[in-house]
Amino acid sequence: MKLIITMILFITSLTAGTAGAPHLDGGDLSILWVIPFAGILLSIALLPLIASDFWHHNFGKISAFWATLFVLPFMLSQGLPITIYEVLHVGLLEYIPFIILLLALFTISGGVQLTGSLVGTPIMNTAIIFVGTLLASWMGTTGAAMLLIRPLLRANKDRKHKVHVVVFFIFLVANIGGSLTPLGDPPLFLGFLKGVDFFWTTKAMFIPMLFMVVSLLIIFYIYDTVQYKKEGELPTSTSSEKIGLKGSFNLLLIVGVVCSVLLSGFWKPHIEFTVYHVHVELQNIIRDILLLCLAYASWKYTAKEIRQANEYTWFPIQEVAKLFAGIFITIIPAIAILKAGTSGALAGVINSVSSDSGPVNHMYFWLTGILSSFLDNAPTYLVFFNTAGGDAQVLMGELSQTLLAISAGAVFMGANTYIGNAPNFMVKSIAESSGIEMPSFFGYFLYSLVILFPLFGIVSLLFF
Repeated sequence: MKLIITMILFITSLTAGTAGAPHLDGGDLSILWVIPFAGILLSIALLPLIASDFWHHNFGKISAFWATLFVLPFMLSQGLPITIYEVLHVGLLEYIPFIILLLALFTISGGVQLTGSLVGTPIMNTAIIFVGTLLASWMGTTGAAMLLIRPLLRANKDRKHKVHVVVFFIFLVANIGGSLTPLGDPPLFLGFLKGVDFFWTTKAMFIPMLFMVVSLLIIFYIYDTVQYKKEGELPTSTSSEKIGLKGSFNLLLIVGVVCSVLLSGFWKPHIEFTVYHVHVELQNIIRDILLLCLAYASWKYTAKEIRQANEYTWFPIQEVAKLFAGIFITIIPAIAILKAGTSGALAGVINSVSSDSGPVNHMYFWLTGILSSFLDNAPTYLVFFNTAGGDAQVLMGELSQTLLAISAGAVFMGANTYIGNAPNFMVKSIAESSGIEMPSFFGYFLYSLVILFPLFGIVSLLFF
């Protein structure tokens, strides 16, 4: 590792004298550059099915393979300076903050144990998912998901039919629940940084979110009731212990995480550090340091018995870190092509959201959503935000339905795949670590097609 870091610094020093930041023109890129990204997605989708043992022991190497398959040809084609800049840019500004936030929330939430008589009845499951949905907009989808997934799994540990419980949890808590504030989901936070009022999202997204939440909770309750009756001997509580919390000081640490994220959005000291033309702002460095300190405090001061009771392991965060490192690197050309707009290889996509009469809002909803299902939803949101003009005041005013379509697409349809939003894969990994055989990539997508897409169709008709 030290050798790799030394080599990177050496290469950086050789090229640091280049005048101006290297510029990647997405208009010059062929759609073929997306092949490594497609390769890593197909690996995630297929290899656990056809070579599960190989995948389980080598997913990090497979992720590195696809990243290398992109980086080396890209370096030969675009040059060393651009390659270094793009990899450092995505690493320092996107991947590292992303994984630090996940690490903090994963560590802290793993120190909270909900004790007492929890039995996975349809009412109990619906209640847990509903509470998580309410919390998601105020502590983030990742925070709410990491906090409540273990109590949900513990409540259903004696049930045979429980895969759907985790799937609906991902739908609602890890995605749709984060619709109401910039704290809920990264795309909305980026919109807030671009000038969208903090509570605009609350007012604009409330009715579409309410429709999705109520519909999904009703569907879930009915389906879970049917599955619960198939259990044979229904699980009952054998404990008289009242419901309570252990490790509750971790809840204060989660509040600290939320405050740290907010700090990076509100505090603007206008101090930055430059690493090979990549500008890293002081407030973001402070935020990441605070998050690491909060994670360390949780790890050090939480009783080991609590983590043992939660079946806490580092494997889920390790899996996410390795796979998403490859995803973040191979996604570089896809985002660049989208940013090129009508001059890029995906010009047809960009052209489809506008007409002579103005923005085509339902296309904004569907295209932002579909792309957010497979790409990082934060930059996808920004691409279409800028395509719609990029003026927050105009978008909140006369083009409010367009901004609503972009916001709803980015947040709602992150639920379509495991990689659509950060906590999706994490929840899957935690569930599998608890012995639940989760659906494959395509199996999960089938749930989305059957349950979510009809509801998205209704949302499109009603609101866009």
